[in-house]
Amino acid sequence: MIENKGQNNNIFRILDNSILEDCEEDNRKRVYMTPRKILWESQGNKCQVENSSALLENRSPQISLVPVNPCILKNKGESAGILLDFGVEIHGGISLLVWKASLTQGMRVRVRFGESAMEAMSDIGGETNATNDHANRDMIVEVRDMSMNRIGETGFRFVRIDLLDEGELEIKTVKSILIYKDIPYKGSFSCSDEMLNRIWDTGAYTVHLNMQNYIWDGIKRDRLVWVGDMHPEVTTIQSVFGYDESVPKSLDFVREETPLPGWMNGFPAYSMWWIIIQHDWFVHTGDLAYLKTQREYLKGLYRQLSDGIDENGKDNTPEVRFVDWPSFQNQPVVDAGLQALHAMATQKLQEIFTVLGEEDLVRQCEEDLKKLASFDADYKDAKQAAALLVMAGLKDPVTVNDQLLKVGGAKGMSTFMGYYILTARAMAGDIIGCLECIREYWGGMLSLGATTFWEDFNIDWLENAAPIDRIAEDGTEVNVHGTYGGHCYVGYRHSLCHGWASGVTPWLMENVLGIQILEPGCKKVAVKPNLGDLSWAKGKYPTPYGEIQVTCIIRSDGTMDVQVEAPEEIEIIQ
Repeated sequence: MIENKGQNNNIFRILDNSILEDCEEDNRKRVYMTPRKILWESQGNKCQVENSSALLENRSPQISLVPVNPCILKNKGESAGILLDFGVEIHGGISLLVWKASLTQGMRVRVRFGESAMEAMSDIGGETNATNDHANRDMIVEVRDMSMNRIGETGFRFVRIDLLDEGELEIKTVKSILIYKDIPYKGSFSCSDEMLNRIWDTGAYTVHLNMQNYIWDGIKRDRLVWVGDMHPEVTTIQSVFGYDESVPKSLDFVREETPLPGWMNGFPAYSMWWIIIQHDWFVHTGDLAYLKTQREYLKGLYRQLSDGIDENGKDNTPEVRFVDWPSFQNQPVVDAGLQALHAMATQKLQEIFTVLGEEDLVRQCEEDLKKLASFDADYKDAKQAAALLVMAGLKDPVTVNDQLLKVGGAKGMSTFMGYYILTARAMAGDIIGCLECIREYWGGMLSLGATTFWEDFNIDWLENAAPIDRIAEDGTEVNVHGTYGGHCYVGYRHSLCHGWASGVTPWLMENVLGIQILEPGCKKVAVKPNLGDLSWAKGKYPTPYGEIQVTCIIRSDGTMDVQVEAPEEIEIIQ
């Protein structure tokens, strides 16, 4: 609802309250961006593009009467097209400004958005699986003289435009329109390794794009509030932005969409993640009033989870049983991961119920934790399940790291589970191994031209792969976006801006800078840095009272100098 509050100096002054009650404000901003490169244009006897470099000029996004130095698409029997690179992945669409169309009734233009150059060059369907799912990215629109045409809303970096009708189209400019939430970056991280700095920034940017009015999984696909995806996203938000209303708004949205005995997003695991986020959000913000509004739902959800423990202490929650996509069809691994998640959620519930004064439920959680710990879950050779079991306190971190997590470096990683695998390795003291893994895995995406992190990634994909910011050479290079993927993200359906891949960003804050919250509301915070193979690191961590600033430098004698500045309301433990 938008409140007019008796004002007569804004656009709503003529509207009565019955209309305003059904209005919802959209506080996002829009920014026009100019293409950085032209990657391809059609040239032949029946199709030409003239003066394409005009589109790289920073021209006004307002159309005018008289064409001056236009880019001209000429269709003489074949469509004339051009592929633009805006230099970075964004959420939004384009504004196509047409000075003149040779057909007075309008001309048809095909517009294709792509998170990779090859996706923007693709057709719907086929082996590479380009789609319009969740957001149209391949469409035909009609344009006319002196028109400003806003087209599309999706995740993209590349745009191909084709003139389908015979004739000529004089274009003034093509601007991308970035739609984003205008909030300050209160957190920061930098260190002696520039690649790690780029990785931190990319993780933060990936989540920022997905912070629209709600927190999405991906800006191209699915543009939905998947609450399991939200845990690494919220952990990133806490480290970069601090409090943001999109977090409780999204948590409440999923709760309202999921009356008990339902499971959030259809997955028992995602209801477990919702509990974990509620706990972590309270620890960061100290917002007890908000936590109290969740009391009854948390109590009912706890009873469902408790009923899902069998006589052997095994998690027996129903289908769909899900940990992450790489492990989805490996039932023993899924069972082990859910055993760990169930224990983690119950641990968090026990702490929540303690704060809420629900003493009977605190005791019941303790009994459930004993049952869950009595079942010996087998993580096989799956790093994600092993890491969750370590974080749940059900497996020894040093043993698991030596036997599995550090073996093969970044092999067996998953973008969703990356934060948890790194955290489990850090619990074993393997910071240097974690930093090497980060460089190999998230750095691998950067080496392929990524400006945001992906829904999935496997380091084996690097072999002979063409970067996503150019057209792959036939027969000699692998089109990484169109070739790989699995499950629901085969080929171009694969999201290349997925918030759950951002967990490396808070991990660097928590483990290299060593920032750990000890009391709700950040009233007590531990700062115990571990630089691994770095020579220095520094950063800021947002709290409800302001930022904690940490600077760490390795002295010439090998010892570390640590300087911490914090708001006076916060007790720092070093």
